[in-house]
Amino acid sequence: MHLDHSQTFPERHTYSAADPTRPDGNRRALRIGLGGPVGTGKTATVAALCRSLREELSIAVVTNDIYTREDAEFLLREAVLPPERISAVETGACPHTAIRDDISANLEAVEDLEEGVGPLDLVLVESGGDNLTATFSKGLVDFQIFVIDVAGGDDIPRKGGPGVTTADLLVINKTDLAPYVGADLEGMARDAKAQRGELPVAFTTLTTQAGIQPVSDWVRARLADWTTDAA
Repeated sequence: MHLDHSQTFPERHTYSAADPTRPDGNRRALRIGLGGPVGTGKTATVAALCRSLREELSIAVVTNDIYTREDAEFLLREAVLPPERISAVETGACPHTAIRDDISANLEAVEDLEEGVGPLDLVLVESGGDNLTATFSKGLVDFQIFVIDVAGGDDIPRKGGPGVTTADLLVINKTDLAPYVGADLEGMARDAKAQRGELPVAFTTLTTQAGIQPVSDWVRARLADWTTDAA
């Protein structure tokens, strides 16, 4: 068998939830999904984004866990947003089922938040911990962020998978741990570039206040585009 090693990139998805307007005719909130394996720092990333953006944007969050409300409870303890702006979905199965296959529970949670505390600028939908194949339905979110971390191995970008290769933004988190786990950040950047082409990559460490800035700046840019499209 001959293997063709010529460079080809996977099919790129344009994440765009079906209807950009609410039933009342007003523009709905921008929806951004965050996925990634267990322990990479998805909930911490959501918390940091809320702290960074809450003074300038009206934000709400939907979390997904299999049988608990643990991620939502973390956000509540950290007081990143008022409690009425945080909603929890218990998926009862693999997290990807509720963000990609049957998105009805998440859509209901998003719509209830917009109805209850809106108008909103931004809704963050966090998946429960999943694997490198996790992606969001185009009917649920407008953009997808995929979070990995250096402690999971610096070969993760090279291994690829739909989350790594097609997400609108790849976040490589916990860069402060690189010296302790022997991770090659430059190598991770090269491998991510090889897998993703021109799609952006952000390196983050949430142990510093400014560590979330590459992601919050990206979110601001997506929201500016969303608002311009509505004009």
